Amino acid sequence: MPIPGNLLSATTEMVDPNISGWAAKLNCTLSKGTGGRNGDGCLVVKSVAAGEMQARTVSSYPVTAGTLYYAFADASGVASERIGIRWLTGAGTEVSISWSVSTTGSSTAWHRVSVAAVAPAGAAQAQVLLGSTEAAPAANHFWENVYLGLPIRTLGNLLPFNTESTELDTSGWAAAANATVSRQVPVFSWSATNWTAGGHTLCMTAAAAGNASIQAVDRPAVTPGQEYLAYAYVQPPTVASTAWIELRFFDSVGNQVQATRAVLAPPTPATGIYRQRVSATAPAGAATCTLAAGLDGASAGQVLRLETVVITAAPVIQSGSVVPYADASFEQGIAAWSTVSGVATLARTSPWGDSGFDGNYALAISSATATESTIQSGKYPVTEGLNWRAQALAHPDEGTWSTATIRVRWYDAEDADLGASTGTAFLLPGSSWYILQSDQIAPAGATQAAIEIVATASTTNAVLHIDRVALWEVLPLTSVVADSERGYITLTLRELTIDNTITIYRVGPDGSRTLVRGESGLIDRQTITSDLLIIEDHEAPMGVPVSYRIEEYDSNGNRSTRTSDTVTLTLADLNEAWLKDPGNPQRNLKVLVQKAPNWQRPVEQSAFVVRGRRNKVVLSGRRQGLEGELEIWTRSDEERAALHLLLDSGNTLLWQAAPGMGVDDMYVSVGQVTESRITQLAQEVWRAWQLPLVEQDMPVTTGINGSGGRTWQDVLTEFAAAGDLLDVYDTAEDLLLDRRG
Repeated sequence: MPIPGNLLSATTEMVDPNISGWAAKLNCTLSKGTGGRNGDGCLVVKSVAAGEMQARTVSSYPVTAGTLYYAFADASGVASERIGIRWLTGAGTEVSISWSVSTTGSSTAWHRVSVAAVAPAGAAQAQVLLGSTEAAPAANHFWENVYLGLPIRTLGNLLPFNTESTELDTSGWAAAANATVSRQVPVFSWSATNWTAGGHTLCMTAAAAGNASIQAVDRPAVTPGQEYLAYAYVQPPTVASTAWIELRFFDSVGNQVQATRAVLAPPTPATGIYRQRVSATAPAGAATCTLAAGLDGASAGQVLRLETVVITAAPVIQSGSVVPYADASFEQGIAAWSTVSGVATLARTSPWGDSGFDGNYALAISSATATESTIQSGKYPVTEGLNWRAQALAHPDEGTWSTATIRVRWYDAEDADLGASTGTAFLLPGSSWYILQSDQIAPAGATQAAIEIVATASTTNAVLHIDRVALWEVLPLTSVVADSERGYITLTLRELTIDNTITIYRVGPDGSRTLVRGESGLIDRQTITSDLLIIEDHEAPMGVPVSYRIEEYDSNGNRSTRTSDTVTLTLADLNEAWLKDPGNPQRNLKVLVQKAPNWQRPVEQSAFVVRGRRNKVVLSGRRQGLEGELEIWTRSDEERAALHLLLDSGNTLLWQAAPGMGVDDMYVSVGQVTESRITQLAQEVWRAWQLPLVEQDMPVTTGINGSGGRTWQDVLTEFAAAGDLLDVYDTAEDLLLDRRG
């Protein structure tokens, strides 16, 4: 699939359907191969003689001097390789080449190489170079999935791009104890769509035997009471030592006030790279944070590698859940869980990846005897009188378990035990993952709640794994709210199943169904990525009662449905109408109508005169859609500027008038626009507009253009001051959508 933000064409990126985007630069010939992952095609670079060979993009791509750019590609071959950005002047003269570090080895499995560099003075264009050093002539090296553009970073990361990726240099990191810091390019295989994973890795080398550690230089700001998650891909040494990452908090003068560590439990020997997570709540007085990593018990010269280092606000496993991430996911230990009765012992599963539904670890409950045990979580804030749902996933790993009951125990503000709800018991046959859940009403006086799991082992030495724990207030599965002032309906869907697919229809009073638009176009069997989905339907009609039908499909194609209540958007002033851009709803504008169009419906015809016949023979095509001129007013300078912004793109628009005005909702293309003053007074802000309209079909593939998860935190991470934004973004909308000038 095309990589977002790629300056290269899809053909050049994917090497599909041909190699027209590539040219030989040094000591090679090019051909198209198969077996790629981003499309089947790949670029085959064959050496003419032993030594380095290079291929380049045919096209040169515009760049801005002083701006940081990033390039990566996936490679396969038996020689080490590197990737470069070739900087050119506007006339095509080479300025310089920025090369990546060469890989430390080679592999015929697809692996990532990458480079980041600042465009030098004089650079106006850039090409991507793919290089490898071959031992003999006629050696093949394979390339695919090539990117050139602005840096790709993890949205929401408090750390900047270079600290996350080490693609530029090691300046984002410093030795903390008994270590040196460098960069390497080992051979790591990443998913073709894991665009945040690069080729360069941060390399910590123990200077002497003992404990060694490094720490990120950056100290991003934090909010006390907010839970944060840090994670990184970690490759420990193959010789025994303990690898860890640590989330550290500091006060306003730089004193460390809290450190939370998560130890990696890799297979033995550790040969791969493993994502390790650690989470913690910023304590009172915390002002900044950072991430550290290290080895305990290291030998001199032992190496720890890090890739894709992130600190972000901790995710909520279930929308609305009050369970902290550490207690819900067990990524760094058993957190606040304990055994309150019975013989069960608790531990985090090991090794890494042995068992886990969310992340790479789970809670292991081990029972030495065939008896009942009760384990309990920490205490979490709740509100009395409301319905709360406790949920956990359970997986019998060893032995057999007859039942597991999930329930909630309630406490008041003084920690007095108010008793436990009855809960719900579940049978646990086989060894699958099972959902345990139960709804309970918080009793009077309850301010805290703990989740309890009562598990009964049927055999000795039985082990039960628990993961993805949540406790949340039960809210309506589906809700709709009409915002007539802003002209849209908000549809909220809760408790969706991640990785299922979903289709959403808007249902009219006559039962007609229309697909609703989302980020990727009309929502028709789109994959669910979150249990909570909020949709703003800007194409809902005015003055017409509508509801929504939701169809959810599992991996086997089984369908479940739900429907919403009925709501109606209103247009208070019959003389007003909406002009909307379906793909950019932030540009939608309500305007005052001066005169509705007088419609025409053109048709292509050819007339033929037949000798001896009175009437012509007319051959007609199909009569076309409506065409006419809509006349409107804008009533302020702000409305006038907003209308210009709406019209600038030339996109298909949606015109919506009030019911009873003789006009149905219509998708239109707007031709040459006339803007006129209504008086000779220079200070008059009203303008009269003539908008030539041509009826269009509903856009099908157009998605709602949004920030895609981008927040102000991402802006603060990348830019030191507000003034820096002026050189990068022309408008506030460009800032929202990260469209850089």
